[in-house]
Amino acid sequence: MKIGELAHATQTPVETIRYYEREQLLAPASRSGGNYRLYGSEHVQRLGFIRHCRSLDMSLAEIRELLRFKDEPHAACADVNALLDRHIDHVATRIRELKQLEKQLRQLRDCCEGEAESAACGILSGISQAAAAAPADKRRPSQGHVHGAHGQAGATRAAK
Repeated sequence: MKIGELAHATQTPVETIRYYEREQLLAPASRSGGNYRLYGSEHVQRLGFIRHCRSLDMSLAEIRELLRFKDEPHAACADVNALLDRHIDHVATRIRELKQLEKQLRQLRDCCEGEAESAACGILSGISQAAAAAPADKRRPSQGHVHGAHGQAGATRAAK
């Protein structure tokens, strides 16, 4: 099948498929006489595996490692267990961060009850005060934003 057919069959954007090929998560497709990429059932299965791992919020490095084990069926799975344990820890950390983020957002929301001009908005004032209080070099992304919490904005971003 051609790349468009693979995209349709797996509900994966074409650009994401190309990205996974560049990242060597998908084996290169053979080429037709007209230089079209030709994919087989093994690509469908591997892409399904990758997409499911992404739905579990696994990084490309984690997926690459899982694929390595999948490609070496006689390897011990203790390292797979360790990888999943690390990922569970990562998810637990993100949940704590998200709960803290929710608390901060609720505190900000409580700063503004009525309909006032934006110059008197308690939310905008609270954000400005917090930004001024924390030096820029001390801020970490995890302190102010939890990556991956907003859904998918595009094929390439979703793939990464």
